[in-house]
Amino acid sequence: MKPKHSNPGARLRVVLGPGIALGPGKADLLEAIAATGSISAAGRKLKMSYRRAWLLVEELNGSFQGALVAADKGGAHGGGARLTDLGARVLRHFRSMERKAQKAIAADLTALTTVARPRK
Repeated sequence: MKPKHSNPGARLRVVLGPGIALGPGKADLLEAIAATGSISAAGRKLKMSYRRAWLLVEELNGSFQGALVAADKGGAHGGGARLTDLGARVLRHFRSMERKAQKAIAADLTALTTVARPRK
């Protein structure tokens, strides 16, 4: 199995206030919900339990001025979920910050990887 952090880089975690943080895991969940139209399918895609995905969605929805994810109740044809406009905006800003951070550290990261001892 491939190690979790096998590629050189940094992982951005943004703290917006006490108990309010956004990182790659939550951003990946938002992206997966947008792609699948379902919280449970997004969780499966990320190898995350349904409960964990729902708890993260509840945490995200409670951390901003409005919901980031809108969910419809299940039924005969199942429910669904989608990012709200605010959810799409939050995800877009986070991914932009990730790209800027990677660009800002690129030279130092290259310098560090040239002196790092590779592990097998």
